[in-house]
Amino acid sequence: MSDALLLKPTIWQEHVFTGQWVAGSGNVLPVTAPASSETLGHIGSTTSEQLDAVADKSHEAAIAWGDTSYDERAAIMRQAARTAEEHQDELIHWLIDESGSTPAKAAFEVAISIKVLHEAASLPSRAAGELMPSTPGRLNIARRRPVGVVGVISPFNFPLYLAIRAVAPALALGNAVILKPDPRTSVCGGVSIARLFEIAGLPKGVLAMLPGGGEAGAALVENRNVAMIQFTGSTAAGRKIGETAGRLLKKVSLELGGKNSLIILDDADLDLAISNATWGAYLHQGQICMSSGRILVQRDIYDRFLERLTEKARSLSVGDPRSGKFALGPLIDKGQLDHACDLLSRAKASGGNILVGGETDGLFFKPAVVSDVTTDNPIFHEEAFAPIAVVIPFDTDAEAVALANNTEYGLSAGVISRDVGRALRLGEQLRTGLLHINDQTVNDEVINPFGGVGASGNGNSVGGSSNMDEFTQWQWLTLKGEAPAYPL
Repeated sequence: MSDALLLKPTIWQEHVFTGQWVAGSGNVLPVTAPASSETLGHIGSTTSEQLDAVADKSHEAAIAWGDTSYDERAAIMRQAARTAEEHQDELIHWLIDESGSTPAKAAFEVAISIKVLHEAASLPSRAAGELMPSTPGRLNIARRRPVGVVGVISPFNFPLYLAIRAVAPALALGNAVILKPDPRTSVCGGVSIARLFEIAGLPKGVLAMLPGGGEAGAALVENRNVAMIQFTGSTAAGRKIGETAGRLLKKVSLELGGKNSLIILDDADLDLAISNATWGAYLHQGQICMSSGRILVQRDIYDRFLERLTEKARSLSVGDPRSGKFALGPLIDKGQLDHACDLLSRAKASGGNILVGGETDGLFFKPAVVSDVTTDNPIFHEEAFAPIAVVIPFDTDAEAVALANNTEYGLSAGVISRDVGRALRLGEQLRTGLLHINDQTVNDEVINPFGGVGASGNGNSVGGSSNMDEFTQWQWLTLKGEAPAYPL
């Protein structure tokens, strides 16, 4: 191994990051390639005792870091971005190996993660408050202050991006961060970020990276020195985190699951509709919270659409993404595979027709198309997190709205139509945090506020202008020349 490697295994093997690389107090966890089951190394994990000790130091480090000049914080973000740019190929390689990403998906994830760092570098120099109206002789100021210690719990599917999109702005705005990456992707979603900021010169103690399971996550949420939790993951886990954070009166940002509808109106270009549906349903094996989980197609074009999508799904190749030859890679682990197979089986038992796909080989799952799905079918409501396209006909625009809104989720929606006005009128009736007219449901950019409603989140957003709201808190400050004499 070259010393020039960012993720040189001798640095992180059996270790966690507390500002330096130390042994984890928990079990050593295997780092596994889902495509081949090959063991790529071993990462350390943390226990609640170690996490509590780290959080104590993070609390102290946050005070000094919050007082650091905006220039210094911005410079560290820029250096982290430069380091990521220098090691793009290595980061892409790890995303392919450890998370089962295809090369194109991995390259996009690295590119958007670098963009996060560049955008975060602009945060420290932005206006930090407002001068409010007041009485003569008094300055009345509303200013943003760092929260303190932010706990970030990130998922496996876009492990680098979905962690760094919270870590970078939180740090840039003067907070300390404890990152708990998903244990299945702790290198590309945890070690990589710790290394970028270590090389960039971030002061010790301002960032910790502590892999672990549910015990570590619970300890992070409950620790008295952690002022805020930013969680991206399943709705079931998000509910538990939200309940605990509410009891402890902590700030919490939840970005959860989705059962997103892509609506294809009868005037849509069929080629474009198929292209959008294929991307929305099958990108990264459907393991995306924004995946097009329900494709609603107006009845006049339903049969043609269904036939074309079935042909397209049959043509998609599935295999080891490291070869660069396949459209789809593996699911992340056996638990996810079993969930997909079980949901497909229950969908069939409830009257659904599996037109193609669903066969498995190891963790590889052939892309499926399911028709004849009614609103009482479990696959109409449950998130698959697998390459399964559920295609449902509708007759009127009002019926499409009713079907799309028939869900507890509210993350993303798309409408495809040549009539933009009609599509927008329909879209504005959808209960969703993200709305895309003439595009599918899987979209993200660094500069946009990203978040859902209902079971998809708690109404908070990460990204763009919302980062200032998420990772700071308001303080009201008044200033007078001298204290007044009160008549009491």
